[in-house]
Amino acid sequence: MGSAALLATSSATSGQAASKIYRIGFLGSTSPKAHGPFVEAFREGLRERGWVEGKTVTIEYRWAQGDYGRLPALAADLVRSNVDLILTHGTPGGRAAKGATTVIPIVIAIVGDAVATGLVQSLAHPGGNLTGLSFFFAELNAKRIELLKEAFPTLKRVAVLMNGGNPGNVVTFESMAGMARTLGLEIVQALAQSPEEFDAAFAQIARARGDGVSVYEDALFLAQAAQLAALAERSRLRSIGFREFAEAGGLLGFGVNFPDAWRRAAGFADRILKGAKPADLPIEQPAKYDTVVNLRTARTLGLTISPTVMVRADVVIDR
Repeated sequence: MGSAALLATSSATSGQAASKIYRIGFLGSTSPKAHGPFVEAFREGLRERGWVEGKTVTIEYRWAQGDYGRLPALAADLVRSNVDLILTHGTPGGRAAKGATTVIPIVIAIVGDAVATGLVQSLAHPGGNLTGLSFFFAELNAKRIELLKEAFPTLKRVAVLMNGGNPGNVVTFESMAGMARTLGLEIVQALAQSPEEFDAAFAQIARARGDGVSVYEDALFLAQAAQLAALAERSRLRSIGFREFAEAGGLLGFGVNFPDAWRRAAGFADRILKGAKPADLPIEQPAKYDTVVNLRTARTLGLTISPTVMVRADVVIDR
């Protein structure tokens, strides 16, 4: 009878554990409209690993609506709600989540150099409670300068559009400036922290007589890719940015395949919710980088893109 009672108790406990609904707190820098496709890629990754929303997992959302100053308070709110895991993205989101808790596991879907920005100790041994996917942000943005010059050999002066509220700017700009010097280009920096500041930033580029612009990865800029592409075209600038920038009308895109990265982030969440510790999960690098050429915009501006860049394009937009 004692053994039977023990078995019954064990079975009940096991049933309770199996019926637990895990809660993921999502800390978003922009809005559901802007980052919805990326979040959906994460949810798809969860489904592929057997998680069922509403039955085995739920996601609670907090959105900063492009105001990075709100992220710390939103992260603290998720911590107070006692979620099982926090999912976020970008350096501002990662820093806010890390500043809010040293206990709750944090998965960062995609971020610029996590070591250079102090989010983790190393890629192989993150330490602490944060892991996820990171890429060499500075090097990637420097490569964009090189690609823009290769596409348009007559380029003389390139501007870099950055979000002044993103702490990853300093290291990134230094790397881009170094590449520009190597290529014999002049480089200027333009800052914007909201869509209302975009016009002023492009006016600054015009005053600096820039003939090209590179738009770097930032959650706000991703959300406003179409507006930025339109401004670059109106200013008749040779432009390069992330994939979504080129798809929205920019001339060139080169960078991380974001949906793929977010889908892979679900693998981190899956392992952590099943008992793994973030400190034991090495930071991964994105598996896919895309080069996009928008010939439609090139024709509008009367520009010809060099054949060497055309040959390397993964995607060509021609209509």
